[in-house]
Amino acid sequence: MTADGSDSAAALADAVRRGERSARSVVEAALGGIAARDPELHAFLHVAADGARADADAVDEKVRAGEDPGPLAGVPVALKDNLCTRGIPTTCASRILEGWRPPYDATVVTRLRDAGAVVVGKTNLDEFAMGSSTENSCMGPTRHPMDPSRVPGGSSGGSAAAVGAGLVPLGLGSDTGGSVRQPAALCGVVGMKPTYGVVSRYGLVAFASSLDQIGPFARSVADAALLLEVIAGHDPKDSTCLDRPAPEAMRSLDVGVEGLRVGVCEELVADTAPDVSRRVREAAEDLAGTGALVEEVSVPEMRLGLSAYYLIAPAEASSNLARYDGVRYGLRVDAPDVAQMNTATRTAGFGPEVKRRIMLGTYALSAGYYDAYYGKAQRVRTLLIRAFDRVYEQFDVLIGATAPTTAFAIGERVADPLTMYLSDVCTIPSNLSGHPAISVPFGAGDDGLPVGVQVLAPALCEERMFQVAAALERLAAARARPARGEGRR
Repeated sequence: MTADGSDSAAALADAVRRGERSARSVVEAALGGIAARDPELHAFLHVAADGARADADAVDEKVRAGEDPGPLAGVPVALKDNLCTRGIPTTCASRILEGWRPPYDATVVTRLRDAGAVVVGKTNLDEFAMGSSTENSCMGPTRHPMDPSRVPGGSSGGSAAAVGAGLVPLGLGSDTGGSVRQPAALCGVVGMKPTYGVVSRYGLVAFASSLDQIGPFARSVADAALLLEVIAGHDPKDSTCLDRPAPEAMRSLDVGVEGLRVGVCEELVADTAPDVSRRVREAAEDLAGTGALVEEVSVPEMRLGLSAYYLIAPAEASSNLARYDGVRYGLRVDAPDVAQMNTATRTAGFGPEVKRRIMLGTYALSAGYYDAYYGKAQRVRTLLIRAFDRVYEQFDVLIGATAPTTAFAIGERVADPLTMYLSDVCTIPSNLSGHPAISVPFGAGDDGLPVGVQVLAPALCEERMFQVAAALERLAAARARPARGEGRR
């Protein structure tokens, strides 16, 4: 069972493998929930109902034949729609990819299927993963599962909302500047970014190639660990994928935190809303109460992360998105010659935020400005990495807020890009450094909406990070339980 009492992905898979439940029944329940709730939430861009039923039947056939379908047998999974799926539309929530059906699966999709998971659909996102609210989709915004007047976060808001609403037990997103962790915090689920290179990016439609990582959404830390173990590990198709086995994240979940050195990062608390900072302080107190050695720490270089990110990421995006030219796939707007066709196609195909970032990145890379902007941002990135190296000599992990506020209203920040960009101020540092980080639900803000506490760890220390995350989850559950006698008459 998960912390909220619902069936965990691991429990569902175990029941299917033992023949106590059929994969088909699990998938039908998920499809029924999507049909009932998604018209309001708009978490999904495409529901692959027929394919999901066929995959579930294949899992049940393996069980009947006495074979093991895998650790995620029959578990429904939602995929962010920037992950390539063979024969299933992959749009990145952009008109420019209208009608494109990839001829291959992303490596993570192949690994999910090999583990017995069933892909039920593709979820909404900010166009090309550029945003923090899932309002920048050409197909309309996704809504928060607890309050439909609010955003679910972004850019992986569709997957976060689908898991947060209980439509699926597991989801995948991509995290370039916090796009898994920030919506996880806002939707009250677990969201995790692995160390850069731990999970293959093959088949992930690129935004910023030196920052992108695929990560899990789940309703419990244990399910997130299980999903990471399934999708991680070396892939020769991705030259940036590390040649090492997947982390054994599940083995550290019950270890506890006694003796671990935990730093409460001042920069990940100071600029957050009061109700968010209170939850972080409570998490730190609770960890100390269970034996962790908790101290305050300042990493001032973190304050430079936002500025560096919004030069590096758009610069890489401007290069990656040059391939959408109206010639090879997707949208094509006819014009008298190739140059005009290319311009007309990109004008019609890309939304305002994508255009904004392409122009910003092209400017930062242009002659005469490269050293002043892009080159300087990369030097700042190096300073941040060195600062993390220093602080991790003193601490095993850092904790702080995942997002500076709880979920904000739909439309509230659309006209103010700078305020929207600040939504990722707590998550961006880990993308620039390439280190792992995870968001764990820890209580609610004054508005009753979820707050996430973030655990940051050094490169390749996923197991230690999950150790602390699992402890936080137990502590959050203990705080949520009514005191003895409370509520009784």
